[in-house]
Amino acid sequence: MQLPKNVLGTELKSCCTSPMTGFYRDGYCRTGISDKGLHIICCVMTEKFLAFSQQVGNDLSTPIPEYGFSGLKPGDQWCLCMLRWKEALENGCAPQVVLEATHMSAIEFVSMEDLNEHAYEG
Repeated sequence: MQLPKNVLGTELKSCCTSPMTGFYRDGYCRTGISDKGLHIICCVMTEKFLAFSQQVGNDLSTPIPEYGFSGLKPGDQWCLCMLRWKEALENGCAPQVVLEATHMSAIEFVSMEDLNEHAYEG
């Protein structure tokens, strides 16, 4: 499988496999025609972001065993929907971004400057 590019212009790296993330549940923040949410931005979860996401109707913390989802906790990496990250950015609670694992199309929605300001240095 040839991987797409990340926002740095190099080959897209895996975001996380534990928990398994990505629209295709392969660890990569890549997208396709059926990905209406654009799960293209690899983020490191924070308590502040998880609380915000739950408040706006997307509870990522609560396990859903029937879907094999154990719930996210601070420190987990996850492929977020692009518009959710942008909404969190506008509300002052955007999580850090793993640039090497964030799909190049993210810069169609937010500036590279915003991504760099939230770059994960871990």
